[in-house]
Amino acid sequence: MMQFDVRRLDIYRKVPKDLTEPTTTGAVISVLSCLFMTFLFLSEFYSFIGTEIVSELFVDNPSGSNELPVELNITLPRIRCDFLGLDIQDEMGRHEVSFQQNIERIPIDGGEGCQFQGHFNINKVPGNFHISTHGAGRQPDNPDMAHTINSLKFGEQIMEKIPGAFTALQDHDKQDANALSSHDYILKIVPTIFQKLDGTTKFSYQYTWAYKDYITYSHGGAILPATWFRYDLSPITVKYIERRKPLYHFITTICAIIGGTFTVAGIIDSSILTATEMFKKHQLGKLS
Repeated sequence: MMQFDVRRLDIYRKVPKDLTEPTTTGAVISVLSCLFMTFLFLSEFYSFIGTEIVSELFVDNPSGSNELPVELNITLPRIRCDFLGLDIQDEMGRHEVSFQQNIERIPIDGGEGCQFQGHFNINKVPGNFHISTHGAGRQPDNPDMAHTINSLKFGEQIMEKIPGAFTALQDHDKQDANALSSHDYILKIVPTIFQKLDGTTKFSYQYTWAYKDYITYSHGGAILPATWFRYDLSPITVKYIERRKPLYHFITTICAIIGGTFTVAGIIDSSILTATEMFKKHQLGKLS
């Protein structure tokens, strides 16, 4: 009985070196191929060890809470702090005038202006919050709500660089507006989830805005300007997921780089060799 030779399974049959011939063209192509493969390998390696952010959309209340955290920082250079207050209203019946909790007023320009800042919660229903003099015991003689919005943020802060309008009104300047105007910002708030590579999750909100200004009068005919932020929430939630490419993807790509480069280099080398031999035959007159 003949013994089975496992070498018969070798699909990579070896050719003796004395039956092969190295060429200068082959050497050049081999060096260029190695350089090209090294470049592609390093590019793919850096892509593999890095992360990518993908997004998806779905309908949901992402955090499960019925309240939305708000952080507001606004500078009003031409009205004193003691006249200003934060009023909050919504369609659930909430109506708070001169809301005080976590609100800070910092006098500027010798007390003639005010930096108004604070953080508070609003219900996840359409409503508004506004900076006004409605809760003041005495109204200013010349109310001027010209302002600069230093920042307006909703939900947790996402420090990573991902696409989205999380601070759309940051550094927005309206100090050149009519002194008697009320300022109306209409906000469309989009719930946003960011899931990090380690599995931790942040619940934030990005928003778009539109603006208009107008003059409004009280029942007594007095002009009472204010800065309004009217908001509504989108039912669509955006989820960003930070992830790294799987190892099998990296290995597959490397195999494709090596195999593809060797195949293309072999075709190029064979084509050049064939063309060279035909040229030599033509010079010798042996090309029929």
